[in-house]
Amino acid sequence: MLTAAKQQTKVLFLSVKYNIMREMTNHVTFLMNIIFMVLNNATFIVQWLLLFQLKSDIGGYVLSDVLILWGLAASTFGISHIFFSQAFKLPYLIMNGKLDSFLVQPKNVLLAVISSGTNTSAIGDLIYGYIIILIFRFSLYNLLIFTLVSILGSIILTAFGVIVGSLSFWIIRGDILSQNLISAVINFATYPEGIFKGVVRLTLYTVVPVGLINYLPLQIVLNFNFTSLLIIIGAAIIFVALAFLVFYRGLRRYSSGNLMISRI
Repeated sequence: MLTAAKQQTKVLFLSVKYNIMREMTNHVTFLMNIIFMVLNNATFIVQWLLLFQLKSDIGGYVLSDVLILWGLAASTFGISHIFFSQAFKLPYLIMNGKLDSFLVQPKNVLLAVISSGTNTSAIGDLIYGYIIILIFRFSLYNLLIFTLVSILGSIILTAFGVIVGSLSFWIIRGDILSQNLISAVINFATYPEGIFKGVVRLTLYTVVPVGLINYLPLQIVLNFNFTSLLIIIGAAIIFVALAFLVFYRGLRRYSSGNLMISRI
């Protein structure tokens, strides 16, 4: 089992490596996508600077907290879309019968599918996240914690993408539901947790797990708590298990697109 896990990990990194190499064939476009994504994220700093001129804190967050929240959201999004960008395109692949080529490969179908492409602009998101942590909370310890919670958050985000994307096995035009739920996660992840109350806040820790992806990780970065870290690790394990369960249950219902395409 351990040997199989090592092999799958090796295949995963090789897949990502070749995906990035393929995107780098046009060096100018590759670099511009990254640079403009960093700049795009940075423009929102102006928005928050103006807001904090009016109030000293928003939802219990000061300016540096909000910027680290943005950095964490960017790095989490970046890791998931660099390694597993196709997880967020599952509805398209399912609805158009494009899983055929993955079913004949001698490796894990789900991992093969979600790692079959990369989003180069997501590299800019990841870089932006580290720029923020280096500026506002630099230390080797904070870098390690930031990296750990970013990876855990990206695992939960990816698994959530697989779960809602796999609903297209059962639901006609499930892509609309999937897109809306993933957009909700990304949008809510950039606003201070304290501004949400009651049912909305509960929803952000359950139906739309922004709390587990971004809010709780932020609290760990700002004030490390081992119990909170264990909660995130446990959530990551549960979400991954659910992602595999839902995807493979849905795969039984999959209708081939009869596409005679092979992947190497």
